[in-house]
Amino acid sequence: MDGILIIDKPAGITSHDVVARVRRVLRTKRVGHTGTLDPFATGVMVILVGRATRLAQFLDKDEKEYEAVIQFGFETDTGDNTGRRSAECGMRNEEIAEKLETVDWDLVLQRFRGTIMQTPPMYSAKKVEGKKLYELARKGVEIERNEVRVDIRELELLDPGSRTPPSAFRIRVVCSAGTYIRTLAEDIGREVGLGAHLTELRRTRAGRFKIDQAVTLDELQCSPSHAEHLRSIGEAVEDLPEFVLSEDRVAKTLNGLSTRDLSGRFAEGERIRMTSPAGELIAIGIYDDSEKVIQPKVVLG
Repeated sequence: MDGILIIDKPAGITSHDVVARVRRVLRTKRVGHTGTLDPFATGVMVILVGRATRLAQFLDKDEKEYEAVIQFGFETDTGDNTGRRSAECGMRNEEIAEKLETVDWDLVLQRFRGTIMQTPPMYSAKKVEGKKLYELARKGVEIERNEVRVDIRELELLDPGSRTPPSAFRIRVVCSAGTYIRTLAEDIGREVGLGAHLTELRRTRAGRFKIDQAVTLDELQCSPSHAEHLRSIGEAVEDLPEFVLSEDRVAKTLNGLSTRDLSGRFAEGERIRMTSPAGELIAIGIYDDSEKVIQPKVVLG
């Protein structure tokens, strides 16, 4: 069984739990994912099955889109509502709501759009010297972390006139892979002088895969044909330029042999999807301009 599953992850379980359940349902061990979600978060997880697992390296850097609820008034040690209060502004909810009404949100959000620097939270899976930060955090250890560069392409408030509760805002974020939305919420809270943490986080898109294409774990389990939810392997790399192999080059490509291309369409080092005349994805290749050949890097045979 080979293909791509778009899973709508529920709250309360880890990304590893999702992969484990998909393995049980599909009865295969060859299952992986292209980006973790925190246990409290929901939404799009791109699950790779069978031969598709070889394409993870082409998907884990895809742009992501989220909707999140920021609760103002205090921070937590995890940056979300699963943690303990760590800093409070000392204001009642009514006072917080009133202050939020006076904020120039266009100005505040503009400061977080574009390329910004973030400090990875201690409660994250990022590794420092081989140790996951959250493992240290659970032991009460906090270490210095280097800032990372991320890109926020879009950042906006959703339904600012109908906030529930009044001390919270819902936002939409389109960002580069590796962006910490919890950190973004904390930084926005500090910018307006109130402190903040996340109470909801939902990934609505990962690369080209959207939430309306997703299936829940229960729907997958109850489906009479699990295969009907699998998308073709080729969808994972549809954004790459295509080179259609002649029939006699398919087997040679599967054996790792390069194919000459003199069209001048490709640039040195460019990644190319190599397909059969029938449109089947055969390999991902790298173009060598000096030799004018496409060298298979990942073979799907």
